[in-house]
Amino acid sequence: MTEDWVVRRGTDGEPVLRYLLDERDGRPWADLLEVLDESVDAAGFVRAELPGWVVSGPPGLGQELVAQGARVLRHAHTFRRDLRADPPPADWAGTPLREGLRAVPCDRAPEEIYEAWRAAFPVGHVDHYPGEDAQVMAERLVPLLEGKVIGPVLPSSLLAVDAEDRVVAGLILTDRDGRPWIGDVYRHPERGYRGLGTDLLRRAIGDAAVRGLADVTLVVSEGNPARRVYEALGFVLQDTSLTVVVPDAA
Repeated sequence: MTEDWVVRRGTDGEPVLRYLLDERDGRPWADLLEVLDESVDAAGFVRAELPGWVVSGPPGLGQELVAQGARVLRHAHTFRRDLRADPPPADWAGTPLREGLRAVPCDRAPEEIYEAWRAAFPVGHVDHYPGEDAQVMAERLVPLLEGKVIGPVLPSSLLAVDAEDRVVAGLILTDRDGRPWIGDVYRHPERGYRGLGTDLLRRAIGDAAVRGLADVTLVVSEGNPARRVYEALGFVLQDTSLTVVVPDAA
C-alpha cells in the first residue's frame, strides 16, 4: 500500500472525503477515511460513491452506515508506542523467555507458524477468522508473512519455540510505508506460557528501539483484553475506527 490520499469531491467540486486506497477481503478498501466537509451527509455520500466497498473511518459514520444496512467487520483502536520521547528500558531488547523456550527470527514457513497462530484466535475470540484451515492460511497468514497485507516483515519480529522446536508464540512487526506496525501477537494457549505475549512485546519493542525506529503502532479490536497489556507497556490511544462493508447500490 502507498500513502497516497484519495480525495472524493461533491458536485460543487469541494472535497468531502479522503482515504487511503487498499484492498480487503477482495473488495476495494477506503482505509483511515476522514470526513472533510461536516455539512454533507457523509453516510449518504459514501453509499453513493463507494457501494460495496470496505470503509474504515470514524465510529459515528460507521454506525450511520450500519443503520443503513452496512455489515460490521471490525471495531478497533489504534495505539502508538513512542520509542524516542519514551524510550523503553535498555534491557527490554534482551527480555528472556520462559524456561524451555528460545527466541528465533520470524523466518519459518507458514505451515510451521500456523498452528500456534490459529489457536490464538479460536471461535468466540473477537479476532477469530472463520473458514477452513487451508483457506485461512492462504488468505490471512501467508499474505501477512509475505508483506502483502500491511508491508514487509521487519527484523524485530520473532518467534518463541520450545525444546521440540515447535512454534509456541510469535510477534510479526511489519513496515507500513515507513511506520513500524505490529501485524499480530499470538500464543498457542494449549502449550501454556501465560504472559509470553508480554515478553515478546518487550523484546520486539526494545529491539526496534535499538535499531533506531521512532515508534511502533498496532491496532486492537474492541473487546480484546490484550488492550490492557498494550497500555501497560506504554502504548497510547491514537484513534478509534469502525470498519464496515458498504451496502451495494440498489
